[in-house]
Amino acid sequence: MKISLIILFFITAALYASVGFGGGSTYNALLVMAGTDLLIMPLIALACNIIVVSGNVFRYAQAGLLDFKRYWPLVILSVPMAWFGGSLPISPELFIGLLAIALLFAGLRLLWSSFQPNNNHQPTPSRLGHMPTALIGGGVGFYAGLVGIGGGIFLAPILHFARWGSTKAIAAACSFFILVNSIAGLAGQSSKLVNMGQIETALPYWPLLPAVFFGGLIGNYMGVFKLSEIWVKRLTAILILYVALRLTVKWFTM
Repeated sequence: MKISLIILFFITAALYASVGFGGGSTYNALLVMAGTDLLIMPLIALACNIIVVSGNVFRYAQAGLLDFKRYWPLVILSVPMAWFGGSLPISPELFIGLLAIALLFAGLRLLWSSFQPNNNHQPTPSRLGHMPTALIGGGVGFYAGLVGIGGGIFLAPILHFARWGSTKAIAAACSFFILVNSIAGLAGQSSKLVNMGQIETALPYWPLLPAVFFGGLIGNYMGVFKLSEIWVKRLTAILILYVALRLTVKWFTM
C-alpha cells in the first residue's frame, strides 16, 4: 500500500471529524482511485468511519448533546436496512455511480452550510412525525449500507429542513446515526465477504485504521476549539467535490 493513501486517509479523517462526519464516501473514492478491489472497499471505508465517528459521538456525549429518546425513530429502520444494503452484491458501475452522487451531494451540502447562519441558540420543533422519520432513516440507511457510508451527509439537510433542532443537536444526531449505520453496514459487508471467501483480502489495508484514528483525534480537537470552522467546511467541500469530479469521469469511461 502506498504511503500517499495513508496520508490522504489521515487528512480526510481530520477534516471530516472537525465538522462532525466520518468520511466514508471519500474513503471509498480514494480506494477507487487507488485501484482497490471493489468487494472490500465498503468494508474498509466503514471500519474507518466507525473509528472516526466514535470520537465525534464521545465529544457530543461529553457536551451533553446526545438525546437517545429522540433518535429511535431515526434508527429503528435504518439499522436493519443498512445491514441489508451492505449484504447485497453490487456491480462496479452502480457502486461508482452511487458513490459519485453521494460525494457530489456531500460536497455541495458542506459548501452550502458554510455560508448559512448558525442557529445553535434557536432550537425549533420538528415537523416530522415518527413514521416519516423512520421511513427517511430506513431509506438513507439502505443507501448507506449499499455504498459503504454512514448516511449522515444525507440525513443532516433533511433534519435542518424539518427544523428538527439546533445545529449542534442535528450534528450530534447525525454522528450517532452514522455510527450505528456504519456498524450495521459493516456487519452486512462482512457477511457478504465471508460467504464469498474474500474477507482476508482486506487485511493488508490495516494501516489505514490507525491513520484515521489519529486524524480523527486532530479533527475532534479542531471541532472542540472551533478552529476556523467555516473555512474547514469549505476546504473539505472543495476536496470532496474534486474527488467527486474524478470519480464521475471514471464512471463515464467505464
